[in-house]
Amino acid sequence: MSSSETRIGAPATMVESNTGVSAKRGPTAEDKPDEKLELLSINTIRTLSMDAVQKANSGHPGTPMALAPLAYVVWNRYLRHNPKNPHWPNRDRFILSNGHASMLLYSMLHLTGYDLPLEELKRFRQWDSKTPGHPEYGLTPGVETTTGPLGQGCGNSVGMAIAQRWLAARYGKDLIDYRIYTFCGDGDLMEGISGEAASIAGHLKLSNLIWFYDNNRITIEGNTALAFSEDVGTRFLGYHWNVMRVSDANDLELIDQAIRIAQKETERPTLIIVDSHIAWGAPNKHDTAGAHGEPLGEDEIRLTKKAYGWPEDAQFLVPDEVKKFMGKAVERGEKWEAEWNQKLADYRKSNAQLAEEFDLMQKGELPKGWDKDIPTFPADPKGKATRETSNTVENAVAKNIPWLIGGAADLAPSTKTLIKDGGDFEAGHYSGRNLHFGIREHAMGAIVNGMTLSKLRPYGATFLMFYDYMKNTLRLAALMEQPSLFIYTHDSI
Repeated sequence: MSSSETRIGAPATMVESNTGVSAKRGPTAEDKPDEKLELLSINTIRTLSMDAVQKANSGHPGTPMALAPLAYVVWNRYLRHNPKNPHWPNRDRFILSNGHASMLLYSMLHLTGYDLPLEELKRFRQWDSKTPGHPEYGLTPGVETTTGPLGQGCGNSVGMAIAQRWLAARYGKDLIDYRIYTFCGDGDLMEGISGEAASIAGHLKLSNLIWFYDNNRITIEGNTALAFSEDVGTRFLGYHWNVMRVSDANDLELIDQAIRIAQKETERPTLIIVDSHIAWGAPNKHDTAGAHGEPLGEDEIRLTKKAYGWPEDAQFLVPDEVKKFMGKAVERGEKWEAEWNQKLADYRKSNAQLAEEFDLMQKGELPKGWDKDIPTFPADPKGKATRETSNTVENAVAKNIPWLIGGAADLAPSTKTLIKDGGDFEAGHYSGRNLHFGIREHAMGAIVNGMTLSKLRPYGATFLMFYDYMKNTLRLAALMEQPSLFIYTHDSI
């Protein structure tokens, strides 16, 4: 552990932190529920995940079992969302970058009242179900992005954090104020795209971003020691992130305190390293690679349920008290959105033009006459280079679409993609329309997708040669049917 890393719970009864954070609980928490009810809720998440993977005879049960306590704390105490309106603009975003653990997300969506009935959990990984092997945007209510290849969700989350900062700068922090919570694992952090994304997030001081790193030390081939020995915490300190470590993934109060500390950050994004045990509680699969990507098996599930104090032969059981307790998310969400809708109504009265602009953006529509200033160019073999005429068109459109923003991978002078007089988007100056992605094509693409999912019309530019860096990004943009703009200019043979 780095000397600059805050360790929460070492040992579990002691908190090493000089932040002076009070004992106040999360913003969504009511009176503290009975500990038995909390454990019952967590074990419901675990058993639903186990049962769905077993029924499908395919999937990843171990991570949902390990991270159920973390998901419970984030969703029940902190996440501001409305299950009855998954697209409420001021909701917090939850990203499952380690999307193979999709049953964790599906269990949370079902239990908190989204339109995802238990029958869909029983159809996990089946054709035409709403519960595919990896979460898919537009298919399952509450899924914020199709994370697909590992690391893409990390990049998406940075794009969403950038979008929140830009929206707040333009429309006011009182109207746009939300956080982005991201779960990621070893696979995400080994892939290079996450490093690129984390680097730019630290540079931009995106303190509205929290990543939870599931440190379970297991991959498909075995223990991570086979191929991975770096100090992740130190790496992220080098990215200028706030780094904390929760020593026990089952300790709800340690998790709670880490999140509260993260939320007090104003200058840095936060990485919370959560030490967990894959397939927690499974007598023979606990901490094994076998629990990563295959069902536990019926016998092991019975043994695990017995260890949980769960009815051994019950399948897809949701106790009534859990359904009622977790379902309170609906009431909370409707209250939050109603309060925000009143703010929006007041905003319309005092900022009619900006409110109309915001409404168009949320609908995915463009202003009338957005293309009225686009020039035409006569055919001329000695005329301007197409990247120059493209920039002329871009700036003509940018005048009429204020939420058209973007940048290049350190190539703007060559790709000709700067918005004139648009200003730079930089730390502390989040109203600029020109982003500087640095030499980070991998992350640039995923960040652009995250911004598009946040209703902006962003673009990323580079040379055609570097298209190969971005194939996953382009594929995901197409799968999600998102109008992300990718500008590729000249190439050489």
